[in-house]
Amino acid sequence: MERIIEVILAEVTVSMSEFKKNPAAVLREANHRPVVVLNHNRAAFYIVEPRLFEALMDELAHQELYRKAASRLADKSCAIEVDIDDL
Repeated sequence: MERIIEVILAEVTVSMSEFKKNPAAVLREANHRPVVVLNHNRAAFYIVEPRLFEALMDELAHQELYRKAASRLADKSCAIEVDIDDL
């Protein structure tokens, strides 16, 4: 039998059945921390507050912008010299 190791990326865990009973209580008890909902002891999904989700999306956008800028800086053959006063 193959053993599957899964990393849980939240300090707060709750079973699917407990979550279904009272989702509002789970969120309240999590106290602004991410929650992983487990189904048969495996992560089914994570719950995060809108503020944290927005921060994650912003970080991903920043990383994508950084990758794009770094890629363009690496290819100097397409560079155009510009005088700062012209901007």
